[in-house]
Amino acid sequence: MKDMSLAEFVEVTASKSPVPGGGSIAALCGALSGALAEMVSNLTIGNKKYIAVEADMIAIRDKAFILKKSLLDYIKKDSDVFMLVMDAYKMPKNNDEEKSIRSKNIQKRLKEAASIPLEVANMSYEILSLSSIVVKKGNKNAITDGLVCAMLARTSVLAALLNVKINLSSIKDNKFVSEMSKKVNELETKCINEESKILKSVSL
Repeated sequence: MKDMSLAEFVEVTASKSPVPGGGSIAALCGALSGALAEMVSNLTIGNKKYIAVEADMIAIRDKAFILKKSLLDYIKKDSDVFMLVMDAYKMPKNNDEEKSIRSKNIQKRLKEAASIPLEVANMSYEILSLSSIVVKKGNKNAITDGLVCAMLARTSVLAALLNVKINLSSIKDNKFVSEMSKKVNELETKCINEESKILKSVSL
């Protein structure tokens, strides 16, 4: 999917195909956020006015590059795991043995489908943290790009967490659900607070 043209990706998203869906779009938002963090860093590096923060910007650029590349891969990973869930639901259930095998496979795939977007959310939260630095220390001519970076990262985190939640609602392993729910709630709160802090730090 990451090798599609922008127009192709938008059109397949708009089609009747169930993938790519919200989870893949969450990963895409994260990748775009990472790209903006990288961009602001690149616009700062080499500028004599910002020589004091050049080492910070180089570190952010390199970290954002890695996160961006990973999140591009997660666009397809999210779609792939969703299709595995759908395949599990299509398994035969003509007798008790088939029903048991089907149920176990569904639960396994649902756990995977909950875990993938949580990974997306965690990576995008890392980018949100980077955006705080580029907004504060980066090239002031690109400050709005830094703010958009933060907003996209926040969207990616919250959108990915929605996908975690919807999968958790069908998982029967109470311990797994409890542990994942705790992670979701903590990350959601941190994300909202961090974005708010970043946006309030700038007066335009």
